[in-house]
Amino acid sequence: DSRAAAAKAVELVRKGEADILMKGSLHTDDFLGAVVARETGLRTGRRLSHVFIMDVPTYHKALIITDAAINIAPGLEDKADILPNAIDLAMGVAQPKVAILSAVETVTSKIPSTIDAAALCKMADRGQIRGALLDGPLAFDNAISKKAAKTKGITSEVAGDADILLAPDLEAGNMLAKQLSFLANADSAGLVLGARVPAVLTSRADSVRARLASVAVAVRLAHARRSGAGVPA
Repeated sequence: DSRAAAAKAVELVRKGEADILMKGSLHTDDFLGAVVARETGLRTGRRLSHVFIMDVPTYHKALIITDAAINIAPGLEDKADILPNAIDLAMGVAQPKVAILSAVETVTSKIPSTIDAAALCKMADRGQIRGALLDGPLAFDNAISKKAAKTKGITSEVAGDADILLAPDLEAGNMLAKQLSFLANADSAGLVLGARVPAVLTSRADSVRARLASVAVAVRLAHARRSGAGVPA
């Protein structure tokens, strides 16, 4: 059955006989349940999180969107755990630029995600989050458009040049990624990070191209880890 299949796949990874997991027709809960099982799973010291790597025709470089599939309503500490997974995936970039998304660019207690964004930026200033340049809160238009940022008087090294978009919650991240795929003809690859090995987590609606892209990214990541060369660009 599906749970036994997921458990067997995880067992093969634990034995060193597999370097990547990929969800087929299993339910996501059964698939991830085997990954996070306390005694027999693939837990590490990191929180599991999902990333979409997207090639958007109207944007000048690849975009990483997180988290759009696992962490439903992440709090501040959760977001601080999610970010290192995405930053490591982008380590081929000397200092990836992270746009912390919200609905507005100003910090207000009425929108909790703006408070989280401000706190995450300060955590980066204090060395609690390393390896990237963070800015937020930024609305989506400012995150990906220098013109929009300039119009709103925003001075930022991240605005209009983001490598990573940190969504305020799963709903926003999921809708953003699917909008880019279905309305902007973006190609995407989806992975779960934070376990011992990368896990390919695709949707039933994903194209063959998206599935192949996800596997390709996972293969490069697994190869880099096995060879000790670090995470590829």
